[in-house]
Amino acid sequence: MRLLHTMLRVGNLERSLDFYTQVLGMTLLRRQDYPDGKFTLAFVGYQPESEGAVLELTHNWGVESYELGTAYGHIALEVPNAYQACDDIRARGGRVVREAGPMKHGTTVIAFVEDPDGYKVELIQRG
Repeated sequence: MRLLHTMLRVGNLERSLDFYTQVLGMTLLRRQDYPDGKFTLAFVGYQPESEGAVLELTHNWGVESYELGTAYGHIALEVPNAYQACDDIRARGGRVVREAGPMKHGTTVIAFVEDPDGYKVELIQRG
């Protein structure tokens, strides 16, 4: 078995695609409309689906927002420098909600950004 993707429901697909591709630097891997079901699926990631897990952005036509709930946590991305990543993301119009710095009770440098629907993305500095 291997992890294929994580699905996020999004209220505005174009806005979300812009965030994940332009702000976080992912690639749109595939996109398909399903008119009979009134939804669109778009898959984004840093490598082809055959090589690693990706995100599935699901847009249900006519739905503009979702309750995120209290069980959802975040998506985590490895970055070489969390401080620089925050600066870069902010410069591309992204929203940093926790500046880079050591995590509580530890030394790992982390930061958090938020996508247009309010999903949190953790940046974890490695290297």
